[in-house]
Amino acid sequence: MLLGIISDTHGLLRPGVAETFQNVDRILHAGDIDRPAILDALSEIAPVVAVRGNMDGGWAGQIPTTAAVPVGERAIYLLHDLGTLDLTPSIAGFDAVVYGHTHRPAIDRQDGVLYLNPGAAGPRRRHPPSVALLRVTETEMTPEIIVLAE
Repeated sequence: MLLGIISDTHGLLRPGVAETFQNVDRILHAGDIDRPAILDALSEIAPVVAVRGNMDGGWAGQIPTTAAVPVGERAIYLLHDLGTLDLTPSIAGFDAVVYGHTHRPAIDRQDGVLYLNPGAAGPRRRHPPSVALLRVTETEMTPEIIVLAE
């Protein structure tokens, strides 16, 4: 399965996102969406699982702050701010943690768990806009950070 990973759109969905995600099976949005139209546009590409970020206002009240996302025999924990992680992923049975908030793309592994931050896909701040692709098989999870055109 191929997942499109996105975060911190802050109301801007760059044209490169649709092209990058054209073959994904599902999209995970790690918060700071900013407006419902972003989720509507993403759902035209593939089914979307999203969590609420610290900048998502009243419109996002129905969006959860965390989500457990099954992917075949694997499980991904989705949240916005890694600093609010409220469990130990390896003990809770998660193979990966997907998060955003920092606007910095990151790939790390700790205690057998993949930690993936796709960076920020919205307005440029300190880092170029980016998303990630995550290929999930029975035996491995392979992430790739994709820098988007500005």
